[in-house]
Amino acid sequence: MDPSSTAYYRWLAVISIAVLYNLIMIVARSVFWKLQQQFRYIWLGLDYICDTIYLIDMFVQFRTGYLEHGLLVDDNRKLAKRYAKTLQFKIDIFSILPTDLLYLAIKDLDAAYLRFNRIFKFYRLVDFFDRTETRTNYPNVFRISKLILYILIIIHWNSCIYFQISALIGFGTDDWVYYNINETLYPENATLSRMYIYSFYWSTLTLTTIGETPRPEKDVEYVFVVFDFLIGVLIFATIVGDVGSMISNMNAAKSDFQQRMDGVKMYMKLRKVGEDLETRVIKWFDYVWNNKESFDEEEILSKLPEKLRAEIAINVHLDALKRVAIFQDCEPGLLVQLVLKLKLSIFSPGDYVCRKGDIGKEMYIVKKGQLNVVGDDGQTIYAGLGDGSVFGEVSILNIPGNKTGNRRTANVRSLGYSDLFVLSKDDLWDALQEYPDAKDKLIERGKDILQKDELYDPEAAKLEEVAKESLDHRLERIDVNLDGLTTRFARLLAEFSSQQSKTKQRLSKMEKELDDMRKSVVPSDEHLSLK
Repeated sequence: MDPSSTAYYRWLAVISIAVLYNLIMIVARSVFWKLQQQFRYIWLGLDYICDTIYLIDMFVQFRTGYLEHGLLVDDNRKLAKRYAKTLQFKIDIFSILPTDLLYLAIKDLDAAYLRFNRIFKFYRLVDFFDRTETRTNYPNVFRISKLILYILIIIHWNSCIYFQISALIGFGTDDWVYYNINETLYPENATLSRMYIYSFYWSTLTLTTIGETPRPEKDVEYVFVVFDFLIGVLIFATIVGDVGSMISNMNAAKSDFQQRMDGVKMYMKLRKVGEDLETRVIKWFDYVWNNKESFDEEEILSKLPEKLRAEIAINVHLDALKRVAIFQDCEPGLLVQLVLKLKLSIFSPGDYVCRKGDIGKEMYIVKKGQLNVVGDDGQTIYAGLGDGSVFGEVSILNIPGNKTGNRRTANVRSLGYSDLFVLSKDDLWDALQEYPDAKDKLIERGKDILQKDELYDPEAAKLEEVAKESLDHRLERIDVNLDGLTTRFARLLAEFSSQQSKTKQRLSKMEKELDDMRKSVVPSDEHLSLK
């Protein structure tokens, strides 16, 4: 069984239910005798069902795979040998020991405390919680729920210990212990529900240290209360720390978004931006936050390897990209490159996405919202664009013969809030450099679209292609000449370095000869006196 599979996770849920049953009921049945006696045969059935689950779990762990050199090991001998060497195997053996046979020795079927060894399989419950925390989409909510469950279990155990101490000391012997259950004036004190509820109430007050409890009178009572207070302090500190950390994590995104919004507000105030524009900016922030569009996808996905990042992008954006006519039937590799470059942009009501005559630098895919193609007066509506609509795709291809000269041919304005995917011209051409065949296909499809709209001029296209070829030829000549000049310069530099080295050697040789001549000539006393 693959430990990362859904089947293994579901089995962990089953074994966790058995562990949780033993964790809660064994101690309660050992203390509250009425609970054990009233449902004796039900408990026996549930006990042996849990024991069966424990045995099956050992078999499952004997067959649970593990990773070795990145591969899942499924050899039964290796799996069994590895499990037999672990501490978990020893715990499992101890927790399934047939201590129930001691029922026969003491002749008491109500001795539930003989099954305390079943509690030691608690680690399987922890495994289930850890895997659930990684699988759930609400990890902080799950962490808080898990913390509350642990606290309730501790209070439950403490209430059982309190009731057992009261039984050992004697019910009703002082004000600290549980009431005398033999008093006929208050028969409700002898009911199972009152026994447990009062004990749980006393345990809650003591461990949380938020209420008044009866003062201890005996030494054992003082020791138990002091021990409870210490545990209560630890529980309170744990609750404050964990809950505070969880709340901080839950509010981290909102706090970061709020700081950005506050910074923009401060900037607008300092620069004395008009109230209308300030209101539009604030409304834009509200829309982005309420619609969960405030996440920075690049930052979030940057921690993933490129392969997984590409798969997520394909899963999220590929359907939108396939709506673009010029990208249909393109190579999968090119589509992968393009979906990684799509960026989400949000426009407010009344914002112009593009204006007639602007240079086309992006194409747009409408993810959500309504847009209108309007006239120059801003009032006349020629067409409407909805979810899945595409515009501006031809202008980013730089097609020769385009009568518009890659300029926008219409005004597009957002009717309400609109979410658009944006692909820039630079990103498209960067991706097309590695796919020259796809580049030619895209340009041909763009020409077909221009011809349908009567925006393609074949003669101008030929002139542009000739000019481009001429320019390319000139660039090639410049590259060749530049390479020749570079080679000649390198040769001259090498010759200069060689000549410089030879000159330095000759100067060094001449200086040495001159020093030798000076040392060979020793002046006499007569010459010195003449001087």
